[in-house]
Amino acid sequence: MKTKLALSLLAIATFSSTAHGAVATFDDLTLAPESYFAPEVATTFTSGDAEFTHNFTDYGWGCCWSGFTYSNTTDTTTAGYTNQYSAITGGGVNGSSNYGIANPGFTPARIDFAGPTQVEGAYFTNTTYAYLSMRDGDSFAKQFGLGDFFTLTVTGLDATDSMTGYLNISLARDANLVDSWIWYDLMQLGEVSALEFSLSSSDVGDYGMNTPAYFAIDNLTTVSAVPVPAAVWLFGSGLLGLVAVARRKVLS
Repeated sequence: MKTKLALSLLAIATFSSTAHGAVATFDDLTLAPESYFAPEVATTFTSGDAEFTHNFTDYGWGCCWSGFTYSNTTDTTTAGYTNQYSAITGGGVNGSSNYGIANPGFTPARIDFAGPTQVEGAYFTNTTYAYLSMRDGDSFAKQFGLGDFFTLTVTGLDATDSMTGYLNISLARDANLVDSWIWYDLMQLGEVSALEFSLSSSDVGDYGMNTPAYFAIDNLTTVSAVPVPAAVWLFGSGLLGLVAVARRKVLS
């Protein structure tokens, strides 16, 4: 009887699993063709159920921003700062138009959620600016070779901003540079209220990292519970009732 009960309850439990929740595709945000979000004020924007922080400090000439923005520019060949908003893939995941761009700057780029959330994962790749800098070198940064690295660190934070865990993602190792969208599982970070993103590089100078501190992100996916249908709950309750009756008969 115990074995049958366990199997029945297991069958019911399969109806209460997890599935894809909201997906931050950035395609729910309006952009003109070949453009990007650059409000020149500190603000936030939302895609899926994630709130992205966009920082701005006015040093003149529209400079400077950090944190997150979004873009649909497709330039994969122009080197340098003027092309800071393009992903090296030339578009979003699976040919979509929009994608996210992050520039952690001196402080980590941050994503917040309305409450404790499990994040299934996201796609990451290099920006054109960082990729060409590492591939060819430039007036500030070296050409990557043996022993070099460019690493994205994703940190989970709870409601008190205490760390729940972290994950290192390689965007470059030696001369091998990421140039496609790669999915990374973020479930190991546990239940989070926020995510922070920072970059590190083997190419460091007197004023910090020489490699352009940018990466691209798309399809950030959270996890949601699939509710058990009412009919299944009724079936389960009836099953447990029958088990209880049968047990009383055995004991009497």
